Amino acid sequence: MKIRRVGAYGVCRDEAGRVLLARNSAASEFPGMWTLPGGGVEQGEHPDEAVVREFAEETGLRVRPGALRAVTADVFRLPSGNLEHTDRIIYDVTIVGGTLRAEADGTTDLVDWVTPAGLPLMPFTAAQLGLPADFPDIADNPEEIFRPRRVQRFGAYAAATGPDGRILLTRISAGYPGAGLWHLPGGGTDHGETPEQALARELFEETSQHGRVTGLLGISHRYDPTAVGPEGVPIDWHVIRVLFRVRVDLPTEPVVTEAAGGSTAEASWFTRSEVDALTLTELAREAVDRIDAERAS
Repeated sequence: MKIRRVGAYGVCRDEAGRVLLARNSAASEFPGMWTLPGGGVEQGEHPDEAVVREFAEETGLRVRPGALRAVTADVFRLPSGNLEHTDRIIYDVTIVGGTLRAEADGTTDLVDWVTPAGLPLMPFTAAQLGLPADFPDIADNPEEIFRPRRVQRFGAYAAATGPDGRILLTRISAGYPGAGLWHLPGGGTDHGETPEQALARELFEETSQHGRVTGLLGISHRYDPTAVGPEGVPIDWHVIRVLFRVRVDLPTEPVVTEAAGGSTAEASWFTRSEVDALTLTELAREAVDRIDAERAS
């Protein structure tokens, strides 16, 4: 069975350069491995809030999320045999209070300031600390994907502009939440896909453009416990979205290339003044505001 989860984690160092890590307990899927403090984002929870909550649970410390450090993904085969895809949001965090202590009866059993070289590290933790990371090579297989009524979706979206400053937007198709609104190119990551891979695929499917990522703009989320999916089935819907800054160096006329019946009705380039006449989703409005701030700086 293929399952998905989203996690939020924090990188915190002391004045000596040591990093704060937690050791997985026997209740974890990977006992004895050391990991960045953090864990799963709860249904309806913003990742900013999740990293604060998880840090407090695992370390006893209150932290403030700072810069968004990275967004990545990995797939592991669990002892149960299931394939678990985890989208991981990594923050730099600052301690603002609390007392360091280990988690009681949780998925970690020890927390400490350490020099990580030589410790058995979770691969995503090693990668974030600049150490060799041994990610498993797991080929895809035809196992049925679990489709729960409660859905937590992870998506990658592009705040994309061309050399002339025009902004690339897509219009949501009828029958989908937000139908008729102008949105950002992007969408959900597939099982086993990194956010960057998903972004490139979605950008081409929805607009026929090729872009390059120039930065991370932030994380947002939307929670709708009474959403209705395209099949007319009620779902408890939680989408977590990473927003990338993207440049399209050789823009072309946008064409929707994804299969008929997709969530994108059309795509187009717009000047900044033309955008003001459009009805945007909240994510598209956030992206436009960030592009405005970038141009003003």
